[in-house]
Order: sequence, then C-alpha cells, then structure tokens
Amino acid sequence: MGYRACIFDLDGTLTDTLSSLVFSVNETMKEIGMPQITRDQCRQFVGNGAKVLIEEALKAGGDEKLTRFEEAFEAYGRIFDANCTYQVKPYPGILEMLAQMKERGMKLGVLSNKPDAQAVYVVSEIFGKDVFEAVQGQKEGIPRKPDPTAALSMARQFGARPEETLYIGDSEVDAATGKAAGMDTVLVSWGFRSKEALRAASPNRLVDKTEEITAIIRGEE
Repeated sequence: MGYRACIFDLDGTLTDTLSSLVFSVNETMKEIGMPQITRDQCRQFVGNGAKVLIEEALKAGGDEKLTRFEEAFEAYGRIFDANCTYQVKPYPGILEMLAQMKERGMKLGVLSNKPDAQAVYVVSEIFGKDVFEAVQGQKEGIPRKPDPTAALSMARQFGARPEETLYIGDSEVDAATGKAAGMDTVLVSWGFRSKEALRAASPNRLVDKTEEITAIIRGEE
C-alpha cells in the first residue's frame, strides 16, 4: 500500500513534552495548594486531553470529588499557555523521518488532544510552518480522540482515503483512533506508555525507531 498521507499524535509521538506537562500541572497544584504529581503519574494521566489530565492530578492529590476542578482548570490553562514549549524537543530521528516523508510527496498532519491553540503553537515553534499541512488540537464542538471524526476530516482535506493514510501515535487512545478511522495504525514505544500497554492496544505495528516507520512508508515492511 502506498501511503499518500500521515497523521501524527503530538505529545509522546513527535515531541517529548513530558517536562512541560509536569511543570505546568505542578505549578497549578502549587497555586491552589494541593500536592504535586510525579513524572510517572503525569505519563499515565496524559492522552485524553487537558480536562482529564487535571481531573487525574486532583484525584491523585486527594480531591476525589473534583471540588477544585474549575479553579485548577483555569489555572492550568493560564500556566500551560505560558509554558507549553518548556523543554520540548523532537524525539531522535523525527526531523529526518519527516523530511523523507515530504520527499515522497506525503501530506502530513498533527492531531492532538492538547488544546488547539497550544498544539498549533508547539508545532509551529518546534517544526516551523512548512512541514505539516494541517495541525489540530482539541476544539469545542469536535469530539476528541479516540473519536475518528477529526482524523477522517483531515484525511479528506489531504485528498487521501483512510486506507491511504497512516496514523501514528503512542497510546491506546491513538490505537483506538486509527482503527476507528480505518487507517493503518503504528504505535511508537518511545512515548508515554509501556510496551505492554501498547501491545494490548493491538496496533497494526509497534515500532522502536523512526527508521522502522521510514521502512513502512517505503513498503519495505
């Protein structure tokens, strides 16, 4: 199968954003006087959007009924907006892989459960404005992943059928998104989930290196 397009998750797939997320959550918890979370806790809490991240951080801090949610979510939005590129960098091999995809004429997109404004900003700051034809984060009125609506819409924008579109992520949410969209789905092991959790999500492929993705798009695997 020749792929005409590829849609990527952002956090844990293209960019190592864990430090920015941990920092912003913990600044939020500090501001409202609640216990901070660990990097390992944050790694487990991400993937379903900012609301779920804050809900899980509050529960971990003892607020099981989420009585502080509105206060915390407002603070997080403000703090993360100012720190969404804090120590963020592409994973090894990502830039080279993207360049090879572009050379093959593939349309590239980013679909994240990160709030839309921050997703667009992070991609622009880290990758520039010429690599991806479309970048979309979580928006009001558009169901978040694993609902396939946004992924299918992006593929249509690229003029690619689902079977011509590769979907790449790092979590069970991404596996469910790609499968629901009818796209070949690759999960990467360098992100936020364990390999056991990734295998349990039953992607079409699980890879450890960007070179394996390059081989897939060349039809060598």
